[in-house]
Amino acid sequence: MHLIFEEDGHFKAGSILSESDATAQVETASGKRSKIKAANILLRFAAPAPSEVMTEAETLTTELDADFLWEAAGTDEFGFEALTQEYYGHAPRPAESVALLMKLHTSPIYFHKKGKGRYRPAPAETLAAAKAGLEKKRLLAERQAHLAAELAAFRLPPEYVSLIPRILIAPDKNTLEYKALEDAAAASGLSQLRLIERCGAIPSTLDFHLASFLLEYFPRGTGFAPTSEPLDPPELPKSHVRAFSMDDEATTEIDDALSVEWRDDGSIRVGIHIAAPALGIAPGSELDKLARERLSTVYYPGDKITMLPEALIHHYTLGETHDCPALSLYVDVASDLRVLGTETRLEMVHIADNLRHETLEVLFNDTTLRNPDTPDYPYRRELEWLRDFAAVLEAGRGKADTVDRLDYNFKVDGERISIVPRKRGSPIDKVVSELMIFANAHWGGWLAENRVPGIYRAQSGGKTRMTTSPDPHVGLGVDQYAWSSSPLRRYVDLVNQRQLISLVQQTDPVYPPRSEQLFSVVREFELAYDAYNEFQRKLERYWMLRWLQQEAISEATASVIREDLVRFDCLPLVTRAPSVMGNPPGTLVRLAISRIDLLDISFHAELLEVLTPAPAAPPDSDAAVS
Repeated sequence: MHLIFEEDGHFKAGSILSESDATAQVETASGKRSKIKAANILLRFAAPAPSEVMTEAETLTTELDADFLWEAAGTDEFGFEALTQEYYGHAPRPAESVALLMKLHTSPIYFHKKGKGRYRPAPAETLAAAKAGLEKKRLLAERQAHLAAELAAFRLPPEYVSLIPRILIAPDKNTLEYKALEDAAAASGLSQLRLIERCGAIPSTLDFHLASFLLEYFPRGTGFAPTSEPLDPPELPKSHVRAFSMDDEATTEIDDALSVEWRDDGSIRVGIHIAAPALGIAPGSELDKLARERLSTVYYPGDKITMLPEALIHHYTLGETHDCPALSLYVDVASDLRVLGTETRLEMVHIADNLRHETLEVLFNDTTLRNPDTPDYPYRRELEWLRDFAAVLEAGRGKADTVDRLDYNFKVDGERISIVPRKRGSPIDKVVSELMIFANAHWGGWLAENRVPGIYRAQSGGKTRMTTSPDPHVGLGVDQYAWSSSPLRRYVDLVNQRQLISLVQQTDPVYPPRSEQLFSVVREFELAYDAYNEFQRKLERYWMLRWLQQEAISEATASVIREDLVRFDCLPLVTRAPSVMGNPPGTLVRLAISRIDLLDISFHAELLEVLTPAPAAPPDSDAAVS
């Protein structure tokens, strides 16, 4: 005796070896033996062989029409044997019964299963809806296949024009377009990015990189809603100093300015004047929410995305010929450049001049410093004195000019890039950086002494972090360092400025001890600031590769940093060149440059020759690795 039984949702055939009231021992055609519950047995037959029945049933199933069966079944629940008898009009053969059972089982929108071998025809309206759903799926599948075929043939369907770069960066994987792209990428053997590129959908790699960044960090765009200029508190005392700033020509957010007063007793009073947007940006206000959302200005070659709206920047930037609200740190300095005392004020400061690096550095540099033949220039006496004072401040931090490196200015003009080297530690850099370090360290200490919470930038063990504790910054050589000198560009500085103003005005701090707001600002700022800096580095690397192409440079010299890592001599470019392995740090090499890819922002560097071996390390010392 043979039988048909259901197991794990499938119909199987076998021969009965033994049987009881509850179970049957069965052997299938493959030789597998199983114990089957009697309730799972659907059909018994003596002949033909089970394998023949299943083979013929599969053929007969293809001849059955589900619509006709549904009409013939009526509306009541039925067993498959009864419908088989009615359909064929005679006592059905085993293969016919199994064929109809398979058809019922594989037509769930027509027949709802009610038990072993038992079904109920779907109501007419339910069947109609299910058919419509299936038709919709069929059309979608056809559309998906068409889109995938177009993409695989490197033709971009119009549906994708508005989806790039989102479909590559932050896709909705449930959409038809994404599924088609996934299918096409698999069929073509290309990544989705490269496939889209082959379709001509990335005409500008620069625009693609920028759009990808904006999609993630500025999904609503970089513009601001219309804002009005804030109202400053009345009756700020007016300072009598004439201050000046030093920035590059592209700077619009002028946060800091300096002043120098020569006193009759030989002492000097230095003023460090910081723009005071905290006066007009109330905590929790709409302006504050705008700044809090962005947390920092984003810089990259050729452009920037400001933290604050233009109207607010215009109101608080330390623009020349204007009286500007400022938080001022006055430093009294003896004739021998010792710091005698400090004073912090909130006041209106007259900004006499905005000096620009591009013109000032021609006259104020290491070569011309105190050279009597140098033509006179604005604030010469003040700047030369400030350079000496900055050197004293630097030495007081335990720092010295021991590293001779270049900085580089990136200037984008349309499709051309100029990358101009500039010696690090120029007199302008020295003056500004040292006085800002002094202010940030002093104000951080002032907050700590008065137990007013602030946000600090600390460094130890080579790792830099933001914290609400006044921990040391080992790299700078200061006991604490609270960013406070760029409140137009960094939200952390704006927060610290609010706390400093509360000390000046002797009011309760905006952020009390253990303020959750401070902790959340630290967390959010670090994430945003790291992402913005990474984007700036990425775009700088992009433009360096563009420069190599622009200047048709196929070879360059570089120095080995360690292992396969090298630093170019003509650019601030660090890359891996596996072929330099085995050369010690400091080795000067000549590299061949090839395979520049502006989409991946990558290229290949191959060793051509060793130009100069690494300098020998002094006895009993380790070679320095930068």
